[in-house]
Amino acid sequence: MKNIFLVTLFFISSLSFAQTIKIEGVITDDKNVGLEMVNVMAVNKATKGMDSYAITNEKGKYVLDLKVNTTYTINVSFLGMKSTQLEIVTSNVNIKKNIVLEGGAVELDGVEIVREMPVSIKGDTIVYNADSFKTGTERKLEDVLKKLPGVEVNADGEIEVEGKKVTKLMVEGKDFFDGDTKLGVKNIPADAIDKVQVLRNFNENSILKGVENNQDNVAMNIKLKSGKKNFWFGDLTAGIGVGMLDSRYLINPKLFYYSPKYSINLITNFNNIGELPLTIQDYNKLTGGFRGLTAKGGSSFNVSSNDLGISLMRNNRAKEIETQFGAANFSYNVNKAWTLSGFGIISSSVTDLETVSQTNILEPNSSEIQSTENKKELANQKSNLGMFKLSSSYKPSTDFQFDYDVLTKISKQEEDAPSIRESIVNNTSATEIINTAKEQQPLSINQNLSLFYTLDEKNIFAVEMQHLYQEEDPFYNTNLNSQPFNLVGYTPGQNRNDITQNRFVKTSKIDAKADYYYMLTPKSNINVTLGNTYSYQNFNSSMYQTLDNQDINELDATVNKNDVSYNFNDAFLGLHYKILTGKFTFTPGVSVHGYNMTNQQLGTDYSQNFSRVLPDLLAIYQIKKAESLTYNFSYTNSFTDINQLAEGLVFSNYNSLRKGSRTLENATARQHSLRYFKYNMFNLENISAFLTYSKRIDAIKTKAFYNGVNQSSVPYNSDFADETVSGSGSYGRSFLKNYKASFSANLNWSLFNNIQNNVLSSNESFTQSYTLRTSTNYKKLPNLELGYNMVINNYANSIYYTDRPFAKLDYYFLDSFSLVTEYEFYHYHNAEKTVDNQYDFLSASLIYQKKDSKFEYKISGTNLLNTKSINDDSFSQFSTRISQYTVQPRYLILSLKYNL
Repeated sequence: MKNIFLVTLFFISSLSFAQTIKIEGVITDDKNVGLEMVNVMAVNKATKGMDSYAITNEKGKYVLDLKVNTTYTINVSFLGMKSTQLEIVTSNVNIKKNIVLEGGAVELDGVEIVREMPVSIKGDTIVYNADSFKTGTERKLEDVLKKLPGVEVNADGEIEVEGKKVTKLMVEGKDFFDGDTKLGVKNIPADAIDKVQVLRNFNENSILKGVENNQDNVAMNIKLKSGKKNFWFGDLTAGIGVGMLDSRYLINPKLFYYSPKYSINLITNFNNIGELPLTIQDYNKLTGGFRGLTAKGGSSFNVSSNDLGISLMRNNRAKEIETQFGAANFSYNVNKAWTLSGFGIISSSVTDLETVSQTNILEPNSSEIQSTENKKELANQKSNLGMFKLSSSYKPSTDFQFDYDVLTKISKQEEDAPSIRESIVNNTSATEIINTAKEQQPLSINQNLSLFYTLDEKNIFAVEMQHLYQEEDPFYNTNLNSQPFNLVGYTPGQNRNDITQNRFVKTSKIDAKADYYYMLTPKSNINVTLGNTYSYQNFNSSMYQTLDNQDINELDATVNKNDVSYNFNDAFLGLHYKILTGKFTFTPGVSVHGYNMTNQQLGTDYSQNFSRVLPDLLAIYQIKKAESLTYNFSYTNSFTDINQLAEGLVFSNYNSLRKGSRTLENATARQHSLRYFKYNMFNLENISAFLTYSKRIDAIKTKAFYNGVNQSSVPYNSDFADETVSGSGSYGRSFLKNYKASFSANLNWSLFNNIQNNVLSSNESFTQSYTLRTSTNYKKLPNLELGYNMVINNYANSIYYTDRPFAKLDYYFLDSFSLVTEYEFYHYHNAEKTVDNQYDFLSASLIYQKKDSKFEYKISGTNLLNTKSINDDSFSQFSTRISQYTVQPRYLILSLKYNL
């Protein structure tokens, strides 16, 4: 198969080299100064189509690849200059042609000069003309984005542009399920997309855009084709499995409506073929666009989750998944000044997991194995998720804006997980059956209120407040043969050891800050911030034992339960100075904090009161219009929430028992980061690199005590620093018009210190990932993507390798058929080759749709090679774990789609 792909690529390349010549030159003004970002387009006079385009580099150079023996009209346009046209007749010889533009035809700022240009840049906005990159096989926004230079989309639907994550997706300027991009990239129809706008240095509030540093903020706006506005559009899909013993189905209607007044998006998905429109990971990170208000202040107080480890695995890690999903998103302009918007999401799924794993607990400061746990687990998970957001934005003028948002999350999750465990300690093996049950029904309500006001050109005011109310009620039960822990009041001698724990955690947290900006000059300002974070939490837990005769033994000793309340308050005053001088932007700052913390438990109070001065610095070197270097330094204070302070025992798992420490102090961290970015429109070259070093002092670490494979632990403030160095880089470019190649690397080194069995243990990990890929983008020929990914995980006792070559072929032919096939090969092994597995995945789809027909017929297959399982590994600060997951078998689905 690989040979066929390589031959195809060679054949396509040969055609391209044999039939083209180059025209190149320099475009200058009437003073012979090279002009950057000039649009140059070659229109075939016979076909009226655009055969090539270019955008000049910083010296004014351009290069066009043109067909031989053809007559072209060369269109040249540049903002503020007179557009020029010239006629070129090509032969089989390259052409050199310099062009001089004259001034005088000043265009309005923001007007798109050449609408047919595939890529153009206007200020902080990159505009991609979607049709210039489509080949006919695209079905969703995701398929289009993957073909755009400088844009990447990962398997989770996260979009990256120039190495930065896109945090907001809009359609026609209206939010599309604010807070995550997955629902958009997986569902917006490709044929509805006219242009993709990348909005760099994005700020939702235009009042603060000129005074805040927004260099890491990237948003994306999708412009629709004219025929999709003021009309309902979308598609209705239904599919059934063929050639299988059990029944498989897919029902997936999607409807969209956009007008200047309002928009409505409806997405549903019912299936049992493993499609998860929303995973629990997506649910947790879908923040609704809420941002941390205290980040600039230098403090970090994060409310941790009591989620019991229930996680709905993605479809490549589940044996069986059945899903029912529905989502609605709306936006309504009440009048010119007032906009209402929001969304609602409901998801229900049932998941079966089958996992075989080996966990090795390591000796302190050694690669030797202290004990081993081998486990085979069958888990059944049921999850019902709900999320609802309502937003109001009132902006009667450019000087005033008032926003209010409320986001509610509710869910009910259950898991039953019987397993067989073999524990090996000192070469002695013991096997037992373990049953665990988990339930939880968390609730959270997050409210945001913001007010922005410009008094005059010198004075700007901003007030922002957020309130979080959260309830968590995890229920945990374990039933096993052994008695892993000697709990106070426990009744020994039972055939089965049945322990249950109930927890209830309630949080109310308010963040508020007021900012005043004074413009010293048009290029400098002073920012004064007055802020406060206040949190009140309750933590209650209790345990009981169910005896063999079903009597209940209340384990009501003080050490087995919690009744804790915790108050945290951080009042701070910040001062920042921002100045632009030449190509540099400097923003030094400092914040002064007064902290007060009190936890009440065991009949007494324990309080801490202190103050801190926290400096920070941001420096930006704007080397060129699309090339920059950014340095960021921060000194932060991190605080734990109530979960680490509660001194009663809490089960993390059947073999893991922990207790907190009420005297824990805060940790401090110094972080240095350096980011380089370059985007060259001349050859669509994009380069990004990121390097971060973090040193954490007095970090809250773990004292772990192991009895075989069973762990009891307590947190403490470490006297030894944790360090992390992480770096990433990518290089990509387009060449010869129809080719794109890229290389990326991600590296992370960490040093952690803990105490294991009263011995200080230092553990290092070094993870690496490298990806090389190349692809073609032809309109009438098969398109091929080839790539190779290597992952190296270097842990304390072994090194694990994953080699993954991959290929994708898509072809639109006979004006009606689309063929898309993807292949991945995995070789997973450790350095000693005691683990050495190979597996691969092949998927394919054949689509038939006549031009202008509303019906589409599709036959698709997933896991066509019927791979049974995949591998994974992970590293904790005391152990390493390798796992094997059973995956879904081969599915063949016949589906019919009706396009509205």
